[in-house]
Amino acid sequence: MSVTDTEHTYDVVVVGTGAAAFGAAITAADAGLSVVMLESSELWGGSSSMSGGGVWLPNNPLMQRAGAGDSREEGLQYLEHTIGDAGPATSRARKEAFVEGVPGIVQLLERKGLRFVRAADYPDYYPEAPGGKVGRAIEIDPFNVRRIGDWWKTSRGRKEGIPAPVKTDDFWLLQRAWSTPGGFARGVQVAGRVAGMAVRGQWRVGMGAGLTAGLMHVALGLRIPVWLSSPMEEILVEGDRVVGVRVARGGQTHVVRATRGVVLAGGGFDHNEDLRQKYQGVDGTWSNGAASNVGTPIMAAEKIGAALDLMDEAWWGGSVPPAGPGLKAGFMVSERSAPYSLIVDAAGDRFANESESYVDLGHHMFEHGKDVPGRFWMIADRRHARRYLRSYALDPRVSKKFRETGILHHADTVAELAGKIGIEPQRLTGTVNRFNGFARTGIDHDFTRGSSAYDRYYGDPHVRPNPNLGPVQKGPFTAVEVVPGDLGTKGGVVTDEHARALRADGSVIAGLYSAGNNSASVMGRTYPGPGSTLGPALVFGHLAAKHLAAGEG
Repeated sequence: MSVTDTEHTYDVVVVGTGAAAFGAAITAADAGLSVVMLESSELWGGSSSMSGGGVWLPNNPLMQRAGAGDSREEGLQYLEHTIGDAGPATSRARKEAFVEGVPGIVQLLERKGLRFVRAADYPDYYPEAPGGKVGRAIEIDPFNVRRIGDWWKTSRGRKEGIPAPVKTDDFWLLQRAWSTPGGFARGVQVAGRVAGMAVRGQWRVGMGAGLTAGLMHVALGLRIPVWLSSPMEEILVEGDRVVGVRVARGGQTHVVRATRGVVLAGGGFDHNEDLRQKYQGVDGTWSNGAASNVGTPIMAAEKIGAALDLMDEAWWGGSVPPAGPGLKAGFMVSERSAPYSLIVDAAGDRFANESESYVDLGHHMFEHGKDVPGRFWMIADRRHARRYLRSYALDPRVSKKFRETGILHHADTVAELAGKIGIEPQRLTGTVNRFNGFARTGIDHDFTRGSSAYDRYYGDPHVRPNPNLGPVQKGPFTAVEVVPGDLGTKGGVVTDEHARALRADGSVIAGLYSAGNNSASVMGRTYPGPGSTLGPALVFGHLAAKHLAAGEG
């Protein structure tokens, strides 16, 4: 340590301010340990605050209270079937730790005053698989952000998330607000919530922004200091044990010692171009992760001997590319499942079930792009635009940029549209005609779109015989480019069932823990259900702190 370093000492040092970080910090502080949270940027909340806010938790307490019929055994059966063995991060012990750790973190946060609700109609992403269920995700009931005072001003959720009183099931129905009575009624309810808040002098926020605001409120109540603009630069080791971190703050170098341990929970390497090129062959242009996610904690852990895994993976998903510098890609969820649309490759052919899990679609885009290089396009007719909420088209100014940059095209006929996007007109017309035949019969013989409850969740129940298969036949038609974007990377430090960092030989690095996208995901190469990022993040942050509090680190 330099003589110019300023030194601080806490029991636990938590790097990050997203769900994993809060899970660790709150658990440790509740156990009576002193804790500090370190945020590298001027905004707190990380990618968690920009997310949909769903937390996928098998056999959670809300399900048990509702008699929803889940169990530890069914949760593990489903995880084994969907994830399998994708390396040490997906070991049976870690799967068991995740499922068994669910009640503890939910009950702790409820005891601290947070109110959760179930996304009761949201299915697992493979609900027909053994152990699959509907309604395993929970989310925060819209939280009054005025309870955290000025901290709301520096929330990344306020700046880049969805700072509105909405929940997951609101978006499910709002997506079809112009096409179904249920969607319209939900729109009226949301408007009523906004009006009610104005009368009561509140501003309630749901989804990821509301979740992290609620977690911040708990952390503040536990008097946990949160340092903004304080990037960790180095993990400090004495002997064979991690004893703290070196941090840049306020133009000075600070040594923050940890008597119990350090928890790395500072996000992935979404926007580190060198690392993304090295491990994935892409850059971060199409990522929806927080801009501050540059992988520094992961690289610091590797430097002291931590093993890394799943570095070639991300939480992939079809996205509309950004229309210019400083803009984000538009991650597509409901749009690609709505009827009257299909996705084609550069040759004009379909290649996957457009309504499948976004990670699966992302994988299919990468795999198929090797054989048919070029751009992917979502083709839709006028009903798709008029009936359903399309996130990429909400802002007319952005839509104009899409047209100017060649991301979005319009035409009166499918053949004319094909010419505009560089596809042989007869080929695209043939693909659309074949798709329209499936729409009329209700059975997608090529890719089984609409056969799963997950597909149908974002479909239109008023379109029959298949809620995901409306024929593309009424002009004008649109083509919007689709790229394999992501919600963040999912590779990082290999950890055990207590979230302890491991070396390549499986030995434990004493005093070092990792959770969230700093760690190699227990979900492996798939995405079992809505909130499969935030669920393990909260749980393994919680488990790390429990282990530290027990003095076993």
